[in-house]
Amino acid sequence: MHGVRLPVMPPTSPMLAKLARELPSPRAGTIYEPKWDGFRAIVYRDGEEVELESRGEKSFTRYFPELLPAIREAFPERCVVDGEIVVAGPKGLDFNLLQQRIHPAASRVERLATETPASFVAFDLLALGDRDLRQEAFSERRRLLEEALADTGPPIHVTPATTDPAVAAGWLDRFVGAGLDGVVVKDSASKYHEGKRTMIKVKHERTADCVVAGYRRHKDGGGVGSLLLGLYDGRGNLHHVGVASGMAAALRSELHEAIAPYVMTATGDHPWARWEEAEAHERLLMPGTPSRWSGARDSGASWIPLRPELVAEVRYEHLQGARFRHPARFARWRPDRDAASCTYAQLVVAPPAELADVVS
Repeated sequence: MHGVRLPVMPPTSPMLAKLARELPSPRAGTIYEPKWDGFRAIVYRDGEEVELESRGEKSFTRYFPELLPAIREAFPERCVVDGEIVVAGPKGLDFNLLQQRIHPAASRVERLATETPASFVAFDLLALGDRDLRQEAFSERRRLLEEALADTGPPIHVTPATTDPAVAAGWLDRFVGAGLDGVVVKDSASKYHEGKRTMIKVKHERTADCVVAGYRRHKDGGGVGSLLLGLYDGRGNLHHVGVASGMAAALRSELHEAIAPYVMTATGDHPWARWEEAEAHERLLMPGTPSRWSGARDSGASWIPLRPELVAEVRYEHLQGARFRHPARFARWRPDRDAASCTYAQLVVAPPAELADVVS
């Protein structure tokens, strides 16, 4: 950022949040916001100069060129704003489309900026003019943010906020269908603590019974790294819905022993036997990208097929389309469940909410 002189300069480590599964008991001074499912970004603006910095303190600027003129038009002349870059699809926020925006080819970046344009949702103000606001209370930073962006419009938004826990609970249930990721709980008196988990993020956790149709070895070669999960659609097709991962070493070993009798050497009868074929991927959700069935431990995409007979109960947060948005967590085996009964019908799916309802 040549010639930029702001009271808060990059790199800035954003303030973070601790995970909770339920909204905390109401208390004075609590402010609730929807949690956006996108790329965390801090915007630095000094006149015509604009820089987008990722949570990892890397530059996002070249990947979202469509945001730069909108920021120059909407933001104060000199400011630092914390927020989220998001991309909306037909059914709400689409993290997969957002991930595709990070590409080394300038021509692809330019094309996607038109085909899948991004929006920026602002939720904190770190600096305004020559004033460093990080030591101010969040309530004051929020007031100044609302004033600074009072007249803005798409693709720039100010995140909604409420002090009413009932409204926050409604967001938690309603807006998950639009792809939002939960609710953030903030203390109105809190300063901006860089890199510290001083906020609370509340996410739902649900359970589902899934077919375990394959696995990947752990990167250290010991036991199961992840279980490949499947659900049947109404036509009897088994779709890959995600993975269960993040197991402790002891559980990885236990799972490896449990699945060993189900490993398939002849794979022609496996529901995902044609996973290498692009046409098959267009019709069904299958794991990974074209690679080999098994073998080398160093292949991130390789996987080992299992007879689709085992059923596992897993914990998941929410669906994006027909897949789990984040890796699920193994809960227990379900020997009482028949694999054919593991269908999408068991899942709790919130109806999509219009994004306009969220950002109005």
